This record gives sequence, C-alpha cells and structure tokens, in this order.
Amino acid sequence: MTRALVTGASAGIGEGFARRLAKDGWSLVLVARRRDRLEALRDELRCDAEVLVADLASEGGMNDVSARIARGDLDLVVTNAGFGTIGAFGEAPIDREMEEIDVLVRAVVRLTHAALAAMIPRGRGAVLNVASMAAFQPVPYNAVYAASKAFVLSFSESVHEEAKPHGVTVTCTCLGPVRTEFQRVAKLQGKRLPHRRLMRAMAKTGIDDVVDASLRAVARGDAVCVPGALNAVIAKASQAVPRPLLRRMSGRVYRGQKS
Repeated sequence: MTRALVTGASAGIGEGFARRLAKDGWSLVLVARRRDRLEALRDELRCDAEVLVADLASEGGMNDVSARIARGDLDLVVTNAGFGTIGAFGEAPIDREMEEIDVLVRAVVRLTHAALAAMIPRGRGAVLNVASMAAFQPVPYNAVYAASKAFVLSFSESVHEEAKPHGVTVTCTCLGPVRTEFQRVAKLQGKRLPHRRLMRAMAKTGIDDVVDASLRAVARGDAVCVPGALNAVIAKASQAVPRPLLRRMSGRVYRGQKS
C-alpha cells in the first residue's frame, strides 16, 4: 500500500492517522474543511501530500471526495470525519442533527462505495471506517451519534464480507474516549460525567494507540477493531447486558449533559 486518503485530517484522530501514515512512507490525500490547517499539516509532514478542502455535510463536498477516490490510485481510504451532539433529541436543533447524519452516515456510504468501485477491479485496497464504542449500545442524549455509529459498524461488517473475496477489506474501528477537539465540539469539555474514573481509565488509550491498533487491524484484514484492552472488554460485556438495562445505564451517564 502506498497512497491513502484521510478525511477529518485537520485535527484529532484524523491528524493522527495522517502523521502515522506519513511516518511510514505513505503518500497522502488530506481532506477537511479547514484549508489553513491542512496546508500547515502538509508542510510539517514534508511528504507527498495533496490538500482537498471539502465539507462532507454537503453534497458538493461528498461529490468532490468521491471523485478523487474514483481516480483509482488509492490503496487506503480512512473515513474519519465526524462530530457529535449532546442533549435531548426532542430539544435539539434538527438541522444540526441532520448535518450529523450527513457526515457520519451518508458520507461514509458514499466514500466507501467510491472506494470499492475503484478497488475491486484492481483486486486490492482497504477502507477504514472510524466508529465508536457507542455503536454497541443505545445512548440516550447522544441518540443520533450512537445510532449513526451503529449503522457504520453494521454497514462496514456487511460490505467487508462482500468485498473480501475480491481482495479488498473494509475495517470498522470502534473507539473509546480519546481526548481530542471532539469533546469541545460536542460541548463536553469541562463537564463532569458520572463514572468519570471509568471514563478516565478508558481514555488512557490515546490517539497514537488507536491509530496503531486500527492500522494493524487493517493490515490483518479484520472486519472490526476495538482499540484498548479495557474498551474491548466493555464492548463485549455490553452485548451481554439486556437492552432495557443497557439504555437506562447509558441514559444515566449522559442525562447530566443535556444543557
């Protein structure tokens, strides 16, 4: 593998993927909304890197990135761009919730489709879709984000099985808490979450850790990756908990974040 496209590359986990791939000698296509950050990252990395400014909440942005993927020279596509919202769904601005679905669901489907259409005829390539441990459970007060990530997990597993006989893999990495700009955008920064000791323990899996684990999973051809031993145990345990209890427990964690 030699050339990768990374969405959401201007900050956080996306930037982490870009840095690790550049260090390993990959050429890059860096995608995000903020040109200044992308160009600064490109100049810092000192590698073969293109800058593609695109808003994946817009049809035009999805079209531009899909068209770049369709050129057929990419060996890895990382769909990482995203944001989350916190609060009671019935009180949330619906336009923002729909924008969240555009970025977390529609863009992932569009870009994965473009990647498979380009990779399958060549018989090689990989897609890495970034999801969350929220994919394994309902999350009251974080409903659209959790449901979107559950979609990404199910979707990725399904198309993984379809693409595998053609030499192409689709991996979904389900991340636990990682300290990035995501918390500021979701308005979590500075708030006291219940069970904060557990959250801190889970968050010990940092950006470099999740990037390394995710890329190892891609190299192995895995369908699903949950970086961090504690996160993996919690994800597995959540599948054994009855759904009514699981959603009540989850609701208690996020109820205090409504405002």
